[in-house]
Amino acid sequence: MKIILDNKEIILSENDKNKTIYEIAKENNKYIPTACHLDGLTPIGACRMCIVEVKGYSRPVSSCITKVSDGMEITTDNEKLRVYRKYLTEFLFGERPHPCNVCVANNYCDLQNWKYKIFEIPNNYIDYYYQDMEVDYSHKLYVLDHNRCILCFRCVRICHEYAGPHTLDIRNRSNNLRITIDLNDNWGESKTCINCGKCVMVCPTGALFMKNKEVSKTRRYDMPKFLLEKNKRLRTWDSLFYYS
Repeated sequence: MKIILDNKEIILSENDKNKTIYEIAKENNKYIPTACHLDGLTPIGACRMCIVEVKGYSRPVSSCITKVSDGMEITTDNEKLRVYRKYLTEFLFGERPHPCNVCVANNYCDLQNWKYKIFEIPNNYIDYYYQDMEVDYSHKLYVLDHNRCILCFRCVRICHEYAGPHTLDIRNRSNNLRITIDLNDNWGESKTCINCGKCVMVCPTGALFMKNKEVSKTRRYDMPKFLLEKNKRLRTWDSLFYYS
């Protein structure tokens, strides 16, 4: 089986036939930005940052959930894709307030990196949708700030797939979509949270952080992959949305 990846022919083995475009691209040193995807977690294609073009397809596809097939001609980077990704970054920034200079994740945030280093979006270009969202300080160790959340669901998936209790989940729709604790409880009142901190380690922004600890010392984006290699996965992501 072979594919064309950015005008280069790639010969794939039998073991590669079930891999996604993102996996093959990464193995061939092609950078594709991702928000919701993290190696070791079940891919869900929620953010669309990882879109690529495939010849014969009418629109770009999410590379993290699209399997490779024989003869595919894939483009991972061109002007149109950069525009799409820039628009997505602007949307994520504008959907909720993200003033970087007062954020605990300043200089350690994926969203900030895309805005300033990759797409070079001027700070005064984006109008924030200011909605006073709740900040949950009730947990003895961690904080959940909904204002900083980009709804990538990494925290929900790692809690479900590796931690086990599925303390974190999703509620509501549209502008009211939130990460929820148990049955919409305060985090400090949770009867299921085991205080493992895995959710904090994989958060790409300042939505989840540890009290009295620098974000640079709590982030560990390789955690799901590390746990997968150690055969610590309890289950895969069976269904994405559980609305209450």
